[in-house]
Amino acid sequence: MKVKINQEECIGCGSCMAVCGEVFEINNKNKAIIKGTMTDENKDGSNEGETDNQCAKEAADICPVQVIEVEE
Repeated sequence: MKVKINQEECIGCGSCMAVCGEVFEINNKNKAIIKGTMTDENKDGSNEGETDNQCAKEAADICPVQVIEVEE
């Protein structure tokens, strides 16, 4: 699955990390990132990665500002 986080809109609440700590973490800018990504954000202000972990979908659903996109 492809996972993308809009870091400009991320509020850093940590809910994604709480339900899916295997995939998400909070960076030094207090924004959610995908573990193992080389850079914190792309030119468009997003952070992208790949995972097989189904909890990424749960994290997208629980995000209070809906900034996580998951594509199969």
